[in-house]
Amino acid sequence: MRITLGCRLTYQLTQATPMIVMLNMHYSRFGDLERPDYLTTIPAVPLESYRDRFENWCVRLVAPEGQFTLTTDGICRDAGLRDPVPPMMDQHAVQDLPSETLVYLLGSRYCDTDLLSDQAWQLFGNGPTGTARVQAICDYVHNHIRFGYEHARATRTASQALAEGHGVCRDYTHLAITLCRCMNIPARYCTGYLSDIGEPLPHPPGDFAAWMEVYLGGQWWMFDPRNNVPRMGRVLMAQGRDAADVPLVQTFGPNTLSGFEVWTDEITDGKA
Repeated sequence: MRITLGCRLTYQLTQATPMIVMLNMHYSRFGDLERPDYLTTIPAVPLESYRDRFENWCVRLVAPEGQFTLTTDGICRDAGLRDPVPPMMDQHAVQDLPSETLVYLLGSRYCDTDLLSDQAWQLFGNGPTGTARVQAICDYVHNHIRFGYEHARATRTASQALAEGHGVCRDYTHLAITLCRCMNIPARYCTGYLSDIGEPLPHPPGDFAAWMEVYLGGQWWMFDPRNNVPRMGRVLMAQGRDAADVPLVQTFGPNTLSGFEVWTDEITDGKA
């Protein structure tokens, strides 16, 4: 399967504004790119690229005053399969975890493990462990939170999502990550594209998505508490402890987002 994917974000700026941008596919999928999803800007400005501490590809720039547009547009080859279903595995004892996974057991900006530890053990401490425990957490979060874009709030933490019972995909993901960490399972936040390929019509407008990866059986496995079913056309862009580590556009000054387009469409007979 071939997927055309990209985005177009337009900002209104009252002054020259530095930005850090994470709008390219994750390096783990570079080999699948048929047409690179280069970042372009209108007006054109100098771009400086680097990798952050999580190995995400980042671009620094200074946007001028006025209207400013960021665009990516690539073609990705994909197996055309739904997300793999993790096999049943035991979780690692904390003392047996690789050192690089330990940071994903700790609390972070939106994953307030200190506030949810007792509740997590009450909910999941007497049940199965490993894969079954992670799936039980995903089931719980999926059923507990009511999805709605009108509920989006950039400052909502996992404990607040649990208390309020509504949110968007990042809230599902933060809550599931936090509960996993409370149960001594390393969990990290992922953001990227999630197509509607293979899903029944009507499709909602394109958007980015959030999901998590957990460390079981010596490797990282994907879980999606928002959708809670295998999907097609999932393409990773960045990963970190939580959404604070992977803002797709971090602006350092006042701004208004005046245009937002995201697309992930299958190419058939040479056309999307």
